[in-house]
Amino acid sequence: MSDRVCFVIAPIGEAESEIRKRSDQVLKHIIRPATGECGYRAIRADQISEPGMITSQVIQHVVEDPLVVADLTGRNPNVFYELAIRHALRRPLIQLIQRGQALPFDIAGTRTIQLDHRDLDSVDSAKKEMIAQIRALEENPSKLETPISVSLDLQSLRESGNPEERSLAEVLAALNDLRGNMMALGQRMESSFQMLADLNDRDRSRTDPFGNYVADYGSSGNFNQLSYLMNMRSPLVADNPPARPDSGKAKKPRPPAKPE
Repeated sequence: MSDRVCFVIAPIGEAESEIRKRSDQVLKHIIRPATGECGYRAIRADQISEPGMITSQVIQHVVEDPLVVADLTGRNPNVFYELAIRHALRRPLIQLIQRGQALPFDIAGTRTIQLDHRDLDSVDSAKKEMIAQIRALEENPSKLETPISVSLDLQSLRESGNPEERSLAEVLAALNDLRGNMMALGQRMESSFQMLADLNDRDRSRTDPFGNYVADYGSSGNFNQLSYLMNMRSPLVADNPPARPDSGKAKKPRPPAKPE
């Protein structure tokens, strides 16, 4: 068994709860296989076997362990408290989140692996991405950036006596904000498209000879909206988009014309 410990920061929940079941599955099927292949032994807070105060032990692992994996699913306060400590230390860290959930703005610019533990392809992809990130961190730990480390570096440049460094700080700050905004926008778009795909899977549908989605039954307003959006993405109708579907509300009849 490896002596190198990977500490897992994650929402745990009560025994037999859905939160605990998901956390156990992510740990068993994604985190442990990936970290094990890189020579780490993954443990979670509830699996610490040493006697003592659990809060102090958790902080010690967050500070001292050579690798930390943080599952940000559900925006658990304890997870983000421990994540902030690791960010401040600028030590090797990998972030995960359930696919479809948005990252808070402050960490939206930090690379985070999105996964769905119920999707085998997503599980496999997440393991491969985690292994790649671990090896990249081992090869060059100094490449790791966190929101806290970036802010401290910018503050150091702003306080420099060199006017060029102060100007550089302003440029870097603007670029960092832009990157964060773009990452957040990309994640929201990905979540939206995934939601549409999931809705499409649940609805019965067929395609016409041109590949456009059409309903084969009395469709609901949600399906009408989905069909419209999917058609808008089709290159065959890019120059001639379909008419927007009705919202499902009955239209009010026009009042009769007044006699002259």
